[in-house]
This record gives sequence, C-alpha cells and structure tokens, in this order.
Amino acid sequence: MRLLLWNIRYASGYGPSFHLPVPGAGYLRSNRDNLERITRFIHGYDPDIVGLVEVDTGSIRSGGVNQAEAMADSMGHYSTYQCKYGQESLNRGLPIVRKQGNAFLAAPRVKGERFHYFDTGIKRLIIELELDQLSVFLVHLSLKYRHRHFQLRYLHELIGATSKPVIVAGDFNTFWGEHEIYLFMEAAGLKSANVEGLPSYPSRSPRKELDFILYGDGISVENFEIPSVTFSDHLPLVCDFKIGRRIRSAA
Repeated sequence: MRLLLWNIRYASGYGPSFHLPVPGAGYLRSNRDNLERITRFIHGYDPDIVGLVEVDTGSIRSGGVNQAEAMADSMGHYSTYQCKYGQESLNRGLPIVRKQGNAFLAAPRVKGERFHYFDTGIKRLIIELELDQLSVFLVHLSLKYRHRHFQLRYLHELIGATSKPVIVAGDFNTFWGEHEIYLFMEAAGLKSANVEGLPSYPSRSPRKELDFILYGDGISVENFEIPSVTFSDHLPLVCDFKIGRRIRSAA
C-alpha cells in the first residue's frame, strides 16, 4: 500500500506572491490553479491513502469549493474531513477559519472513520481511518511545546486501545525533529518511516523535520521518499508499506 501525507496549506500557494499585497495575504484568496497542480501531483503517485493537513472545506477563500471532496472526486477516492478545532472552540464560528480542516482520501475499501479530539491546544482534531487490516491516525499538533506533549499522551492512549496495526501521520510541529517525540515513539512502539530524518519544511530549502509517518508492529516499510515540490510550504511524504499481523505485548 502507499500512503501520501501532505500539509497543503489550503492550496494557497508558496513563494513571494503569497505575501502580496501584504504579508500572509495568500491565506485569504483562492488559488484553484494550485489546487489542480496539487491534485495532479498526488494522482501521479497513485496512493491508496492520502492524509491532508490544512484543507479548506468550502470557505469564501476557496470559492466555496471543498478541497477534500474536489480532490477525491478527481481521483475516484473516498473522502472524510472535519474542522480541526475543538468542538467548543470559538474558531468554529469564524468565517474562513471554521472551514479549516484536515482530511483523508482513500481508495474505496474504508470500513469507517472516527473523530477524536485532544483536550489541549487550539488544533485538536484526530481523524482515525479504519481499513480492513489497518488503522491510520491523522494529526496536526500544537505549536506550543507543552501542549504537544499533552497531546502525545492522549494519542498514546488511543493507539493502545487499537487492535489493528497502526500508522500515525501528520504535521507534528516538532521544531527539534524526532528527538522531541522519541519517548512517545518508544512508549507507543512506533518507528519513523523517515529513517534518515530528512527535513520537510520549508519546501524551498528544507531544514526542519515537522512531518512524520510513524508505524507500529505488523507494518513493514518498503520505500520512503520526500519529493521536492513547492506547491505548499511543506513537502509531501510518500511511504510504501505492507501489512502483517500486530503482535501485542502482554501487560
């Protein structure tokens, strides 16, 4: 199977034009050409599962286009998405912001999805995608170091309650790379598909390892790459893997 993970920055683009006419102006305007470029790029890799961080699900910025649905329709995939903020968050009432979410696209053999929420941080959504032999969690962790560690503890509990082999993917916002999540990985029995610790941010001159695909028992990674493409400020991660049987250790 192939998993592609990407923080697409709402398909708003990247580079000097993003900050015109004022810094950050790109966050407020639609860029349908870039969405099409991202979609074609993903389709070219023919992934079984796509984890998308920072997706616009239909605000005025995207011209009312739900980016997750548009991309899924183009590729013949199933889609699931949700607002990334907490269920009681004031952000759910703000224009544009309330349509900011994360999403899975997947070939149509999905058994279901569940939405979990961290109890700390602003970005709280965890999407759990369940397939026949696999559970995949998609996250976008907090920018605050202390909040991230509370979130990792909660994520550890979710993983422990899962009987199937597990993959955890997303933008972890780990400014110190894998060193910051080492204890979490050890406790949860996870390994990083990115064994060389290759950086994924910023895309034009990558220096930081913010994005991760972590996998547990029952999964073997056959190939991993980070393609060099600047349609977002993050680079995509591509992982080919096989699924076996999860071996659960005795308590």
